[in-house]
Amino acid sequence: MTAVTGNTTASGATKSPSTGAGTADTNTAGNATTSPSTGSTAVGTNADFTTFLKLLTTQLQNQDPLNPMEGSEFAVQLATFSGVEQQALTNKLLGEMIAQNGSGGFNQAAGWIGKEARTTAPVWFGSEALTLDIAPHPLADDVELIAIDASGREILREPIGPGIGQVDWYGRNASGQKLPDGRYSFRLESRRDGEVIATSDVGVYALIEGVRTGSDGPELIFANDASAPVSQIDLLRQPE
Repeated sequence: MTAVTGNTTASGATKSPSTGAGTADTNTAGNATTSPSTGSTAVGTNADFTTFLKLLTTQLQNQDPLNPMEGSEFAVQLATFSGVEQQALTNKLLGEMIAQNGSGGFNQAAGWIGKEARTTAPVWFGSEALTLDIAPHPLADDVELIAIDASGREILREPIGPGIGQVDWYGRNASGQKLPDGRYSFRLESRRDGEVIATSDVGVYALIEGVRTGSDGPELIFANDASAPVSQIDLLRQPE
């Protein structure tokens, strides 16, 4: 990106992301997932089988003696229940596989500690500049970078031009004063002929310091306990 302002400085092309995740350090992150219990599934299956037998017995007792159930129909009903029972067991196994995969995802994320992640989640801004990835709408002729604080309030707007690439954000207002330390996220507003044609979140690089279990899976921990779920990470790289 060629544009340079008082708050952002172009820093060149994006480096290629790191594709290999390291092996988790057992001293840093543990296995937070426990194996699901099989007892409840067995009880549920037995109860379903008992209910099926009661229904089948009642059906046989109340059938028309002049038109009794044929053996083939009886076999079909037994086969149907067997299929349902098998599906229940299959669902149980899938649940166990998902749980195991979640554990593996946590351990894999632990291997990312020490790398930089690109995220749209709020990250900590303190004494050092943040590196942002700028990608405005391709038809834009005017672009503004918007800084948003931890409460979701717009703190700063600055024109940065329609270029694409990385910029270093120093967090200074129009008077040259540094913004307070805190967590910030960023958004681009792309304009053409004075009209807004697109808004988009901005990816910012942050060093991964740890991993923890969140409500939606593993969360990466950044400086000053800022964090982001893995779903909000779209690129990894080695620190510059």
